Amino acid sequence: MDDMYRDYILDHYRNPRNTGDLPGATHTYHDTNPLCGDEITMALRIEDGRVADVRFEGKGCAISQASASILTEDVKGKTLEEVRVIDRQRIFENLGIPISPARVKCALLGLKALKGAAWGLSTWPGEEEPAGAAKRTGTE
Repeated sequence: MDDMYRDYILDHYRNPRNTGDLPGATHTYHDTNPLCGDEITMALRIEDGRVADVRFEGKGCAISQASASILTEDVKGKTLEEVRVIDRQRIFENLGIPISPARVKCALLGLKALKGAAWGLSTWPGEEEPAGAAKRTGTE
C-alpha cells in the first residue's frame, strides 16, 4: 500500500496541480521552512465566502511540494470556515504514508501557508515580520 502512496506523492511532486500565479487573488501568504529551505506561497481567490480558486508557488522537497499540491485540490470549493479547521491530521491522511519527525515541517508548510492566507495574516503570530515589512500595530 505504501508504494501506491509513494507513487501518488511523486506524481504530485513531478506534476503539481494548481501551481503558478493566481490573477485576482484575494488572500495570499508566503512561508518558508528555515530548517531545509522549502518555500510555499499560497494564493486564494475567495468569492461568496468560498475558495473559487487556489494556486501555490514554491520550491523544496517532494513532501512539501506534493503536500501543497494535494492540499490545493482538497480546498477548492470549500468555505473559509472549512479551510480554517483543516488540521495536521488531515494532511497526514492526504499523504497516506508515515512522515518522519524530520519531515513533519515539510509536510505541514503548505497548510501553514494556506491557514495564513485564509486568516488574512501578513505574518504568523509569534514570528518576526519579514525584513523591510511595515510593523502592524493592530490598530489599523
